[in-house]
Amino acid sequence: MINKLKHINQRIFFVLQPIKKIKKQTKLSKLYQEIYALIKRLYIQIQRRPSTLISGIIQPLLWLFLFGALFQNAPVGLLTSNLKYKQFLSPGIIIFTAFTGSINAGLPLMFDREFGFLNRLLISPLISRDSLLISSVIFITTITILQTFIIILPSLFMLNSISNIINIFMIINVTILITLSIASISICLAFILPGHIEFLAFILIINLPTLFSSTALAPLSFMPYWLQIIASLNPLTYAIEIIRYICRTDSLKYYGTIIETVWFHINFIESIYILSILNILSFGLVKYIISYKYE
Repeated sequence: MINKLKHINQRIFFVLQPIKKIKKQTKLSKLYQEIYALIKRLYIQIQRRPSTLISGIIQPLLWLFLFGALFQNAPVGLLTSNLKYKQFLSPGIIIFTAFTGSINAGLPLMFDREFGFLNRLLISPLISRDSLLISSVIFITTITILQTFIIILPSLFMLNSISNIINIFMIINVTILITLSIASISICLAFILPGHIEFLAFILIINLPTLFSSTALAPLSFMPYWLQIIASLNPLTYAIEIIRYICRTDSLKYYGTIIETVWFHINFIESIYILSILNILSFGLVKYIISYKYE
């Protein structure tokens, strides 16, 4: 009788188990998802407002054709090499395109600050606040590469100033270097300046002086001594001269001199080092400001 009761009172339990075990996400994978979500949001913004992308392409093309036509008889070839002025100008326009695109990198963050969305991000459980910097830099770099490639096409087919694919690859790498450093400085300004009006005013003030104080429109030998000093301190000068050296040489000589002044001679490798050091310093500055203001 007891055995029968035991059998009657016996209960059957079912244990539900997943077919596949859910893997625990690592910190690195969570950081990747965080950066991906922030970048996707920026791409959605530019998809809804494509005018910023289109204007960033049309403006440098206008500079290239109008300035090239205006100064087509300028004796640049007497002092540099046998180049037409459009061939001389195209490296400067490529870097100026990267500069104008990257200097606006902090503008979305500035609007996020003003509308309160940045505060929501900062109080949310972010894996790392560096994802704000990384996502903005990756976004502006990809947009700048697209714009630069479109600017390279006229140089490739019309001006015959770029000889092979390796040179195009080198030009894009140099463009990325200058984009990363300028975008980092722009993001730094987005955290320092009080609002977007001051931010846009700052961009308006430094935009054209930065262009005219580089070798984008004229070689160093055309400039007075005081302007040569300023141009030598301008990072755009080194990026422009690297691309100009790539465009006018079939075989790259990494220790070939690309900048000659009264004070110093800088070769290809040293110019790359200067741009790389500038990147490290700008990233360190932005990281320090973010940690100082929001941690």
